Amino acid sequence: MKSNYVAKQFSTVKRWMATALFCMLAIAFVWQGAFFSNTSAIADPAGTLIASSDASDRAQEKASRDAGRTKNFIDDTADKVKDAAKSNASKVDQATDNGSFVERKAKKDAATIQRRANEDASRTKEAVDNTKNVVERTVENIKDAFGK
Repeated sequence: MKSNYVAKQFSTVKRWMATALFCMLAIAFVWQGAFFSNTSAIADPAGTLIASSDASDRAQEKASRDAGRTKNFIDDTADKVKDAAKSNASKVDQATDNGSFVERKAKKDAATIQRRANEDASRTKEAVDNTKNVVERTVENIKDAFGK
């Protein structure tokens, strides 16, 4: 059975109407989501203050705890680098004759790697301390701003 001109037009109109209805429902759904949000913070701002002292103390404690963990990780990594350098130097020492150029070079390189590992670890720890201090100062500034 062939569809005639009116049936084709009716089919096209149905598709457009269904698309428009779907879009309007999607817009209404998104729009209503904004109005059904939790407004308890607006109703009682003193009870749900974001920068309460308990939350700020927890944030500062977490920053200190995370900084300590990070420093331990940095120390562990530096120790592993130093151990690898020592191990490589001892392997070269065992594989070569006493006092060879390669042996001296391996020992010198191991000493350089260990020194740089210490320097890098100390620089990284200093950066962690600086970051922790920035977080703590920011929390204190927020507490001061809301405390007044």
